[in-house]
Formats: sequence, structure tokens, C-alpha cells
Amino acid sequence: MMKYAGRIQLRDRGQTCQRVGKRQVRKLSCKVSRHLIEKRLSIDFEHLKLTPDYVYFAAPSAFEEMSVAYDDSIGVEVSSDSFWEVGNYKRTVKRIDDGHRLCTDLMNCLHERARIEKAYAQQLTEWARRWRQLVEKGPQYGTVEKAWTAVMSEAERVSELHLEVKASLMNEDFEKIKNWQKEAFHKQMMGSFKETKEAEDGFRKAQKPWAKKLKEVEAAKKAHHAACKEEKLAISREANSKADPSLNPEQLKKLQDKVEKCKQDVLKTKEKYEKSLKELDQGTPQYMENMEQVFEQCQQFEEKRLRFFREVLLEVQKHLDLSNVAGYKTIYRDLEQSIRAADAVEDLRWFRANHGPGMAMNWPQFEEWSADLNRTLTRREKKKATDGVTLTGINQTGDQSLPNKPSSVSSYEKTQSYPTDWSDDESNNPFSSTDANGDSNPFDEDTTSGTEVRVRALYDYEGQEHDELSFKAGDELTKMEDEDEQGWCKGRLDNGQVGLYPANYVEAIQ
Repeated sequence: MMKYAGRIQLRDRGQTCQRVGKRQVRKLSCKVSRHLIEKRLSIDFEHLKLTPDYVYFAAPSAFEEMSVAYDDSIGVEVSSDSFWEVGNYKRTVKRIDDGHRLCTDLMNCLHERARIEKAYAQQLTEWARRWRQLVEKGPQYGTVEKAWTAVMSEAERVSELHLEVKASLMNEDFEKIKNWQKEAFHKQMMGSFKETKEAEDGFRKAQKPWAKKLKEVEAAKKAHHAACKEEKLAISREANSKADPSLNPEQLKKLQDKVEKCKQDVLKTKEKYEKSLKELDQGTPQYMENMEQVFEQCQQFEEKRLRFFREVLLEVQKHLDLSNVAGYKTIYRDLEQSIRAADAVEDLRWFRANHGPGMAMNWPQFEEWSADLNRTLTRREKKKATDGVTLTGINQTGDQSLPNKPSSVSSYEKTQSYPTDWSDDESNNPFSSTDANGDSNPFDEDTTSGTEVRVRALYDYEGQEHDELSFKAGDELTKMEDEDEQGWCKGRLDNGQVGLYPANYVEAIQ
């Protein structure tokens, strides 16, 4: 009988066992009474109330022949997790396989980061393209518009840098790990690595002699403990026989001889146990030296992998750290300069000169009749006139933009247009009616010229003159002529009205 960790276990030579609960004894199939169990096995059932586990006992068919079995490990320290224990070197061997898997994991890590860098660069580029178009077509003007578009330029330049990061991660770091893994680990036909097999064989060879002696020690220990147990049992029988008057002297002599023989067996097994243990101790230094040698080889292999990983990760850090890239700092220095260059006063001055009271004006003056003035000018002929026209001694200049302002920056120059000269004289007014009913349209004469294209309005527009169209964002109309040099197109609404409209206020319907 053996008690351990709150559990009682009785071996019954292979007989089927049943469980006894914590607080009650379940009846066996043969209905053995609790009294019989207590009498034959001397089980303390009160102890079960304090036991958190179960009790196992033999089926009653084995009670007559059952002998109590002892666990050989009783009194011996349980095998530790030490490296020196037999077979515990496998963790060191497994580390080699783990090194190969870690190389693959690191490659997957960098591959995923490269995909993120590429996706981010594409998003930046798309964002910059879309908003650059919106800003250019929108009502913002002047230096503030230039500063705004500089933000999109920053995104485009940063996008290029992130594409370079992606290329560095894949073309340099990823390939470097892949090549090192291929050179460091050599696959065998059976699927394992050559380095793993070499380490496994080395440890097994170093441990085999010592493991053999350890097995002999365990066998000697087991034999010695069995002899001690037998001696104790013989002494107990001899002591009980002295109190039994029914035994004859011959029987007592046999019991005494048995005790003497058991004592001799104990001495012999002890001597053999001590001898095998001494041989094991003598072989331990050599065992430790051989194991250390194989272990150091594994350490050197692992050291190469660790140093390589450190080197690669430093390279990855350099590729990811854009702050060390000279062009990266230049991007934001240029962006700051563009934003700081925005000048509200200058923009207001430009707007006043081009679209406000600062614009030149041909104020009405008395004009003598002339045959040339009797001709009605078409709007197209007016557009072909020079920017500077002197009618009353005033040099009228239509373009008074800022000296550093490119023509493509100001959306107001593209979306707004005002007549540079006009007269309330009907003979000089290209929009004056020549029809008695006053409802003629100056564009009726060439409404069929050019290729017509359907377009959709991007913004609301309210015609400033009667020859201009008015529409809301989302309205569809027909473009009758291409954009002229001043950014105006001729078109027709669905209700048939024909007129001019700003070209960048619409987009073609795909």
C-alpha cells in the first residue's frame, strides 16, 4: 500500500480497479462489505474525508492473493528539469529547428511591413492627386492656394520615400535573411536538418555511457530496497512467531534462518549499490565534459544566428528611419517655406486689382458717329482683341496678376471672366437685340459648329451677363465648342438656352 499526495493506490496484479469517492465507499459488483475491506487492507477511511482525490482498490477477486506493491521511486528525489538529466538535451537540439523557423518568421514580418509601406504610398499618391485637382478647380486663389497645394506635393514626395523603404525591405533585408537561412541550415532527405542531427547524435553519444551506468545504479538501488523490505518482513514474522506457542522449534529455526539470509542479502545488495554508484560518480566528470563540448558547439551555432538577427534588425531600423534621410528633411523644410510664404495682404491686393475696384474701366464718353462703329462686334472678335486697348486715353490691361503667381495657380483667373470694354450704344453692344421682339440670341448663328459633348456641372454658377448660362452642381448640359484662351466654353442647357460658362466648372460625363 502506498500513500502519496492525498491518494491511496493499491496494485492488484492487473485486476480491474474501481473508484471510491471522497466521502463514501462505492459498493463493488460482488458486494464486498466495508468491514472486509477495512479488515484485510487496513484502509483508514476517515482519511478519505480529508483527501481531495480518489482511492483505488483492487477487485475483491484478488483479495486472497493480493500483495501490496511499492513504488520504486519512494524516497528518491523526483527527476529534475536539469540539463544533465537523461534526455533533457533535446531542448538544446530543438533550438536549432527553432532558429530556422525564426528566420522564416522574420522574413514574413518584413514582407508584411513592406506591403504596408506600399499601400500607404499608394494612398498618399491618390490622396494628393484628388485634392490637387479639387484645390485647382476650387475658389481658393493666390499664395494661400500655392501653400495648400504644397501639402499635396509633400504627400507625393513622402510617398516616393515609402516606396523606397518597401524596396529596401524586400530587395535587401528579406533577401539577406533568405540567403543566410539557406547557407546555415541544410535540409536532409528525411526532412530534418543536418545541424539538428549532428547535435542529436553528439549528445546521445556523450550521454550513452553515463546513462548506462545510471541504469545500473537504479537497478542496484531497487534490489537493495527490496532486500531491506524483505528483511523487515522476516524480522516481523520472527517476532510474531515467538509469541505463537503452536509453532515447533523447526519452524522457528526456519524463520531465524530467513532473517539471517535477508540480512546477508541486504549487505550484498548494499555493496553492489554503493559500487555502481561509485562507478557512476567516477564517470560523471567525463560525462559532463563531453556534454559541455557538444553544448558549446550548439551555442556557437546559435550565437551566429543571434548576431545575424541583430545585424539585420539594425539594417531594418536604418531603412525605416526616414529622419536620417536628407531628402526627408528637405521635404518639410520646403513645405514650411511654402506655407510661410502665404501672404493674405498680397492675395487681397491681387483680388482687388483683378476682380475688384482696382480693375480698369472704359467709362462712357461722347463718341462721334463713324461708319466703323456701326458694325456689331461678336464676342469672339472681342476675345481676339489685344489685352491693352486705348479708347479714351486709358491703357486697359486685363491681366494684373502677381509677379510670382503662375497662371495655373489662381483658379479665379480660370473661373471668372469680365468684359474689358463695352458701350451702352446699341450699335457697339454685341449683346444688344437686333430683333424687333428683342429675344434673339447672338449665339444662334453658329450653334451647330464644333463637336458636342455632354458635361456635368461640378459647382453652382450664376451667369453674370445675359449671354452666360446659369446652372447648379450636378446639372448636365451640352458643350458645343472647346475652351477658348480665356477659359470659357460655349454650351447649351437642356431647355435649349445657349451661352457661355467657365470651362473648369464642369467635367465630361464618362
